[in-house]
Amino acid sequence: MENNLYLYNTLTRKKEKFQPLHPSLVGMYVCGPTVYSDVHLGNCRTFVSFDLIFRYLKHLGFKVRYVRNITDAGHLEGDNDEGDDKFAKKAKLEQLEPMEIVQKYTLGFHDVLRLFNTLPPSIEPTATGHISEQIEMVQQIIANGYAYEVNGTVYFDVEKYVKDYDYTVLTNRKLDDMLNNTRELGGQDEKHGRLDFALWIKAKPEHIMRWPSPWSVGFPGWHIECSAMSRKYLGDQFDIHGGGMDLAATHHTNEIAQSEACNHTAPAKYWMHTNMLTVNGARMSKSSGNGFLPHQLFTGDHPLLERGYTPMAVRFFMLQAHYRSTLDFSNEALDAADKGFKRLMTAINLLDKLKPSKGKSALNIADLRAKCYAAMDDDFNSPILIAELFEVVRLINSIYDGKAAISAPDLEELKTLLQHVVFDILGLQNDQISSNDSIDEIMSIVIKLRDGAKQNKDFATSDRIREELNAIGIQLKDSKDGTLWNKI
Repeated sequence: MENNLYLYNTLTRKKEKFQPLHPSLVGMYVCGPTVYSDVHLGNCRTFVSFDLIFRYLKHLGFKVRYVRNITDAGHLEGDNDEGDDKFAKKAKLEQLEPMEIVQKYTLGFHDVLRLFNTLPPSIEPTATGHISEQIEMVQQIIANGYAYEVNGTVYFDVEKYVKDYDYTVLTNRKLDDMLNNTRELGGQDEKHGRLDFALWIKAKPEHIMRWPSPWSVGFPGWHIECSAMSRKYLGDQFDIHGGGMDLAATHHTNEIAQSEACNHTAPAKYWMHTNMLTVNGARMSKSSGNGFLPHQLFTGDHPLLERGYTPMAVRFFMLQAHYRSTLDFSNEALDAADKGFKRLMTAINLLDKLKPSKGKSALNIADLRAKCYAAMDDDFNSPILIAELFEVVRLINSIYDGKAAISAPDLEELKTLLQHVVFDILGLQNDQISSNDSIDEIMSIVIKLRDGAKQNKDFATSDRIREELNAIGIQLKDSKDGTLWNKI
């Protein structure tokens, strides 16, 4: 099917016309969370970004199979096959079974993403549910000559792989530089080469999560799960592989190597990566004390936050930055996003109150539609799209104030376009309280009392009602057709 979408491909380091492997069908794999702790905002930013991508591809008419995994086994503390198992360590700390840890934080992850109004993926496979597929893939890599077994642990042989393939194709790093940045092998190290990584790890006696394999009772390495699950549900080759930019250098580099070593073909045509988060210009991290969790952002319960923000205001804030740009959290930026989101929702709430006229419309709907789609077709450029929406907000307010006109057909087209763009594509929800019937009735009484005060020239009471409502977050808007209210 025809489309005008261009996306930035990390693999080629340029924007490319999106041409899926199979017309009208899109396979997309996104690396999901490691569920041993609460999901952090960096993860949320990635999943909100790919929710936008998922929504837009569906809106264009593609049938999308979106696969996002849950890592619930095999993730050691270090990326170099060293350290404690993250799940076992947390289980001991909380005196729970490892799978209780997995269940607790998987449910928490889903709860947070529901608050952000992300669509669920088509398939959400777990690492523990696909042990046999991972073992099968390791066996094939060994059979193809790109892996070796030592004392029950299987390692990927990077030195053999680089003779046939480009190990640094995704990051464009030099292999010599990678070797120089990797520690020398110790005398007790089983690996043949410094860049080799584990495909299957023999479990120590105290390791809780373990499975039988042809080599040992053990557990899979971290990287093999994504290669095995993307292959199972999307095939040897698929369209889009995504994740945070921190995954490109190691995890995604090793995924490509595993897939090529097993299937003799690169797994994904397009690789997409979201950028990192900063707080007041500094990288967000637990160690520096500037990291906060989604629920802290919602409640404001953190020393760096002056107040809390609704999930939709935070989603809007995230979408105001391009997914490949750094997203900087600050109270000022969050406040501005919160006000902008409320302005947008207030304008949308005015649509049903606009009175169409027979005069020339202030809005060129065809031009507006073209600009909105041009923004999204340019690598999912949500900031440009939102800028176009604020122009619409300005015109809606002008039409409501009687300073501009709109025809009945244009008004209906505008309602449809904003439904598609604001709610279907951007995934925002109208959380203004104006739709609450009981609040509407109460506000109707308050507005009548204020109107009575104005008619009696009791302007002190009229102004006091407006000011006190404003203090609790309710704004009154006077016009020739009466007074409207909205939450600010």
